[in-house]
This record gives sequence, structure tokens and C-alpha cells, in this order.
Amino acid sequence: MTASENPTPDNSTSAPIAAVDLGSNSFHMIVARLHDGQLRVLDRLRDPVRLGAGLMKQNRIDPEVRKRAIECLQRFGQRLRELGSESVRVVGTNTLRRARDPEFMEEAQQALGHPIEVIAGVEEARLIYLGAAHSLADSGGRRLVMDIGGGSTELIIGDGFKPVRMDSLYMGCVSMTEQFFRSGKLTKGNFQDAEVAAGLELEPIQERFRKLGWQMAAGASGTIRTVRDLLVEAGWTEQGITQDGLRKLRKAMIDAGHIDKLKLKGLPDDRRPVLAGGLAILGATFDALKIERMMITQGALREGLLYDLLGRIHHDDVREAAIQAMATRYQVDIQHAQRVEAVAQRLLEQLANTWGLSHPMYQTWLHWAATLHEVGLMIAHSQYHKHGAYLIQHSDLSGFSVRDQALLAALVRGHRRKLPKVELAALPKALEEPARRLIVLLRLAALLRRDRVDVSTPVVKASISGNQLKLDFPEGWLDAHPLTQADLVEERKYLEAANLKLSFT
Repeated sequence: MTASENPTPDNSTSAPIAAVDLGSNSFHMIVARLHDGQLRVLDRLRDPVRLGAGLMKQNRIDPEVRKRAIECLQRFGQRLRELGSESVRVVGTNTLRRARDPEFMEEAQQALGHPIEVIAGVEEARLIYLGAAHSLADSGGRRLVMDIGGGSTELIIGDGFKPVRMDSLYMGCVSMTEQFFRSGKLTKGNFQDAEVAAGLELEPIQERFRKLGWQMAAGASGTIRTVRDLLVEAGWTEQGITQDGLRKLRKAMIDAGHIDKLKLKGLPDDRRPVLAGGLAILGATFDALKIERMMITQGALREGLLYDLLGRIHHDDVREAAIQAMATRYQVDIQHAQRVEAVAQRLLEQLANTWGLSHPMYQTWLHWAATLHEVGLMIAHSQYHKHGAYLIQHSDLSGFSVRDQALLAALVRGHRRKLPKVELAALPKALEEPARRLIVLLRLAALLRRDRVDVSTPVVKASISGNQLKLDFPEGWLDAHPLTQADLVEERKYLEAANLKLSFT
């Protein structure tokens, strides 16, 4: 796995880092180290857990599949035990996006020893392209990257390391097989039905993709690599995947009549059950996008996670770029946001130890929330805190998990008026109280900078004892600023609802 254009430092050997991908078909773990600009793989583990096939009608995980998944994560957890939280990223994709099973998530995180981020489909696509781009030679021109997962299929057009168009479609090799090939029968009718269903998913995006165009197409992950291997072994292609090769493989499967009777050299046992669904998706995509040949890329989601993690470690965090892009798009008053942040960070510095907010990440969350706290003004001043929270919750923010966006939305939602009970209660228990405290700091900072002018703010001394929050202002300052004093009186009423008693002198 080379990184000839890797933006991270390449003059030293870094500590090990790890990525875990909890997919709908398989769970994967990769451990690597950056050495002289290249990621050196130290360890890989894969287990075909089939999580997607275990999702029941109530969107809870089937007990047998749950047991299989937890046992896998315990094995992964042993390997990751010595790595710090800053060196490991664990993401869940389509099935965990759909699941409503908090008990499973809690048990899974305990087994792993690390938090699990559930990421949106577009974020999954971004990470897939990042991993693929680092493993493909850059010959210039746009590239189409495709990844068929267990529950979703990602299609990305990119230029160099930058994605230009990303889509995540609601179809995967597990879900397609469950719907059309559940009995194992392989008939012409089954394939036609599956291909029509895949074509309907592709229809809304196919024209946009064709117009953008690309110079080469590459497929990532197990399903597409398996198809390539089967075509090569059968002598139906010499390089990559072609339309003619797909037709021959489809005919061979229909002639076999049943997946158990399929005799193809190079077909792994764990890929056999989901091959038909994956092939139907691949064939429909070739037809819809007029793909002539698809090469294979070794990099995908897991490798993308590693490079994204390296960016965070070396202060090249894509999340910061996403925040700044959103601020620009919605014409946020950056100067005022910086004024508010400066006050919020000074308050945090004084209260961090007492309030359990000493981890540097809390400074970062406060920075992001301050930057976007007025993003909703672009819609309307009335209820702009709610508009801002909605925009943050439902936008595609690169690098952020679903939980991360919910946290950031809660901070923005809570920076004025009533504290957001529902939004805070929806967060993981471990985040609920820190989020509430960050909201208080942001509220006070926004209140103290209501003037929106570049004048120095008073040196406010903040202290906390139990549920008593005290602010000490320079003598005579509050008397000279009656509006601020009135705002603080009103704020005291809001904070009482959060069992926090505000006093100021």
C-alpha cells in the first residue's frame, strides 16, 4: 500500500494505528504503521459475520448473529487492547445505520474496547475513495470508484485525492441476495428481477455520472475483487472486469441452477452465499453507467480510515475543512464567531478540570460549535438556533459520524433560549453531561459578545462548586453594561432548568 502523494509527514516511523470496518457482510480490522511515507500493514483480520442478514423486522440484531458479532469483536479487541483511543477508528456502515439496538452497540463497544462511529453513506463513500486513491497510480484524469458492500453500494468520481461526486445507494450483496436469491436458486428470472431493482436504484444518478465522465474505473472490496478473480481463473478476461466477462459468469451461474452446485475455480466459501446479489448489482451498474472495463483497487474503506486518522494525528483534519466550508456556504460572520469562541475558550480553561472537560477534544468541539452557532441566520433570525441545528444534523459533513453531527447540532441548538432536552437525551450517556456543560459555556460567551463589536471584553473569573456557577466581573462593569446584566438575569432562569444556579457579581 503506497502513498506516493500522501500529505502526511514521511520522514519518520509512526506508532501503529488501526481501523475497524463493521460492514453488513464482513467485519474487517487492519493495523498499520506509517514508515517513510508508506503505510506498512502489520496485521489484518476478517470475519464474515453477515450482520445484514441478521437484522430483524424491528431493526434489532438476531441473537445468533449478535453472538457471532460479539465473539469477532472480542478477538479484534484483544489485538487493539494496547492501542490508545487516538490511534483507532471503528466505523459501522449500512446495517448499523438501520439498526435500533442500543444494547448491541453497548456490548460491541465493550468487546472492542473502543467507541464505534456509525457513519452516513456519503461519508462512507468519501473514505472509500480516499483509500482507493492512495492505492491507485495517478495517471491524471478523473476516476470512477465503486464499492459493493453488504447493505449499500458506493459510487464516487474523483480527481486525484479529491472526490467530485459521491453517492451511496441502498443496495448491497447481502440485501440483494436476501431479496432475490434467498433460496439459493439461480435462474434467469431471478437475475433479471435483481438487475431491474438495481437499475431503479441507479436511475436517479446515472445521467449525472455519465456527464461528469471518467478516464478509468476501479472496483474496491471483496465482491468486486472476487468477480475479477473468477473471470481471470475462467479465462474470460486477462485484466480487470469486462461486460463480456460478466455475461459469461452470469450464464455459468444460471446453468448451475443453485448456488451450492456452482463449480467455479477461485470462489471462496464465504463469498459463495452473496455472489449472486453482488453480480446483479455489478452488471446493472456496468449497463447504467456504460462501463467498458473496471480495474481493481486494493484500497477501500479501511485504508481510507487509516489515512483519515493520520490526517487527524498530523493536524490535517478534514472535519475542520468541512466546518469552514459550511461557514462560508451560509455566510457566517466569522469575526463574530471568533469573538464568541475566544470568550468560550477562556471560560473553558477556568472550568475544565472541575467540570471534567480537560481533554483537548472539548476545545475542538467548542471551536466548531462557536464557528457555526449562527449558521441558521441564513434561513431566518427567528429560531435561528433551531435552523442551524437542523442544517448541521442533515448536511454531509466530511469526517463526522452520525453521532458527531448530533452532538454538534445539540451544541448549536442549545446556545440560546431553552436548553435542548430531547437532543441531549438522544446522545450517548457518556456525552450527555459534557455536552450540557459545553452548551453553558457557549451560551455565556454568546451573551457576553452580544455587542458584536471589536472591543475588549472584561476579564471574567468563572468558578463552579457543585451546581453553583459563579461569574465575577471587574468592579463597576455590570453597572456600566445594563443590557448584559439583564441578559444574565434572564440566563439564570434558563440555567435553573438544567439544575445549575448562576450567580454574578
